[in-house]
This record gives sequence, C-alpha cells and structure tokens, in this order.
Amino acid sequence: FMISVGFNAAISVRVSNELGAGNPKSAAFSVIIVNIYSLITCVILAIVILACRDVLSYAFTEGKEVSDAVSDLCPLLAVTLVLNGIQPVLSGVAVGCGWQTFVAKVNVGCYYIIGIPLGALFGFYFNFGAKGIWTGMIGGTVIQTFILAWVTFRTDWTKEVEEASKRLDKWSNKKQEVVPE
Repeated sequence: FMISVGFNAAISVRVSNELGAGNPKSAAFSVIIVNIYSLITCVILAIVILACRDVLSYAFTEGKEVSDAVSDLCPLLAVTLVLNGIQPVLSGVAVGCGWQTFVAKVNVGCYYIIGIPLGALFGFYFNFGAKGIWTGMIGGTVIQTFILAWVTFRTDWTKEVEEASKRLDKWSNKKQEVVPE
C-alpha cells in the first residue's frame, strides 16, 4: 500500500505541475503511465501473496490455526492490494487537478455510507466474521475506484489546464494586493 501512496504523491505533483505549465497531453499521459506502473506492481505483489498464502504466517507465528486463518484471508488481501494499487493513484490525480473536495466526499460516501454498513451486514448479520467485514470494505473501495476512474478518464485535460490557469491568476492577483510597497 505504501508504494501506491508514493505513486499518489508523485502523480498529484506531476498532474498539478503539467496543468500549471499548460501541458494537457503530458498530464493525461502521466496519469496513464502511473496507473499502469502501480497496477503492475500491485498485481505482482498480489500474486506473491497468493503463492505464499500457506506459509506467509509462519514468518510471525508457528500456530497452525493462525496459519489456516491467514491462508483463508489471503485472497481478500490480494484483492485489496490490487484495488489499493489503483485507488490512491486516482485520488492523487484528482488532488492534482484541484478536486480535493470531490475526493473527500467520495471517500466519506464510499467508506462510511457503503463500506462500513456492508461490512457490518456481511460480518455480523450474515455471520461471515472478519471475511464479511473485509468484503464490505472492499465493496466501498471498488465503488470509490470506479467513481474516480470514471471521472479521471472522462476528464477534458485542456479544460483542466484552463482551470489551473484561472486559479494561478487568482492567486497571483491576491499576492500583488498584499505586497507592501
């Protein structure tokens, strides 16, 4: 997950710099490349987790019961890794475009309105336990990822350059008003 957080910060800065510099094609290209790199990295890690699922827990414990539980939860971990390879990057793109409020609303909606209630429903009402709670949270992440992907890949990058230019002009004018002579 921390690898994806690094990609989040990198794409946020890259998109904002490209938009501020007036390069819509570079911004769009950067979004695609970082998403591909992050996805490939997380898919590889997910495959490693799945391949090592029966021995992974023995790095931390020798208990057979714990090992069986870890092995049983590893597919959910693999799915979480892949989703968390995409979602933070898309959030970084949105932040780089200046859509922080939108991202915050999507986060709150997907986790607190969808993910947690689904997790509680699956985990406690349907008695799936930890798997149910985790599945509910994955559901929230899936919806968040789809929303952010839909918005990102429908973005008019030329329009975003214009919006960034307007924001830069706005802040430039405020700085000039504050500077004493």
